Amino acid sequence: MEAKAYLRYYRISPQKVQIVLDQIRNKPVGEALAILKYTPKAASEPLSKLLRSAVANAVNNHNMEADALYISQCFVCPGPILKRIRPGSFGRAHRILKRSSHVTLAVKERE
Repeated sequence: MEAKAYLRYYRISPQKVQIVLDQIRNKPVGEALAILKYTPKAASEPLSKLLRSAVANAVNNHNMEADALYISQCFVCPGPILKRIRPGSFGRAHRILKRSSHVTLAVKERE
């Protein structure tokens, strides 16, 4: 049985989130929280909150042991892109893309 948690419409590029998710994939929960605590990336703090939420879902909704949990699945999908305009030289307009992310994180019990 898996317990999942979702982070929707997070205003950071999926490429930046993917770097942090690659570090914690298939790790035990305690080790993953330690990695996220000492990773100097913008995505690490919201991902640690998301991991704590997934652990709380597992313990409260599925009666799993918190010590036996590991990250079984974690991925990021692109969310909606906010398109903005910035003035360029010679009266031109340059497009700025403000990307967002949808993050899914699932935890499972080790057997």
